[in-house]
Amino acid sequence: MNDTHLFSSVLNSAVNLAGQIKNFPAEAVIINEDSYIKSIPIVLKGSIRVMRTDEDGKEILLYYIKAGESCIMSFLGGMHHETSKIRAVAEEDVEILMIPLEKASEWVKEYPEWTDFIFKLYHKRFEELLGVVNAVAFQKLDSRLLHLLEQKNQLHHSKEISITHQQLADEVGTTREVVSRVLKQMENVGLIRLGRNKIFLV
Repeated sequence: MNDTHLFSSVLNSAVNLAGQIKNFPAEAVIINEDSYIKSIPIVLKGSIRVMRTDEDGKEILLYYIKAGESCIMSFLGGMHHETSKIRAVAEEDVEILMIPLEKASEWVKEYPEWTDFIFKLYHKRFEELLGVVNAVAFQKLDSRLLHLLEQKNQLHHSKEISITHQQLADEVGTTREVVSRVLKQMENVGLIRLGRNKIFLV
């Protein structure tokens, strides 16, 4: 099994021994809302986007999980035997090391560096969620869209972003019509260039 290179040799051996590598294509649902959590994912390659859906079916992007990271929401939900409050979707082709929940719980007591890893993830996700709240409450949609496109640029290392207006609308929690109008305004002022199911950062 591939080595994660995240921890000391002792913990790394335990992680690799307990974990199972799984591969998912882009847009595959890895964790669904209201499902019970049995494994904690550690991303080895690629990235995952974590979404939240409201009662009306509108979605909003919470954060991305990149290589070397895990989903703290899955860990917390699994620890308390609760169903998932989020939906995790492969942003691109992704390779994941699935850690059984009971092992992830045991390691909190056995390995201080595993506990440190979890707390650092918790801190990072908390700051990212505060950023989402701040953006929704105080930022205009054009700023939110530009920030999202810049995030995708960093994830995929390309200024050419393959995405539909509907996908963007889903990720920022609004309608396709509103997104299309704002993107056209952004193009008119030279921030982006629009193509068919593609957006180019200028």
